[in-house]
Amino acid sequence: MTKPLVVSIPHRLGKDEALRRMKAGLGSARTQYAQFIQVNEEVWSGDRLVFTVTAMKQQVSGILDVFEDHVRLEVTLPWLLNKLAHGIQNVIQKKGTLMLEKK
Repeated sequence: MTKPLVVSIPHRLGKDEALRRMKAGLGSARTQYAQFIQVNEEVWSGDRLVFTVTAMKQQVSGILDVFEDHVRLEVTLPWLLNKLAHGIQNVIQKKGTLMLEKK
């Protein structure tokens, strides 16, 4: 089993606004990246999202938690995608920051 990829994205929005923006942004990302990622499960429980997706024919699972001052994403990647983790981490950090900064 590979070590989970963890990304923490700071913000100054407060939990409610960050949660609203993350939900809206993830909806847009689902459409934008539909050719690369298939969402298998997406369950919000309060400020936590538990999900599984298929990316590059590989199963990926994760948890996204929205806090008062940051968003934390923990993703368990299969071996193949874990080799690309550094690049994936940078993309997630940038896209997440854009979701939270966008007015």
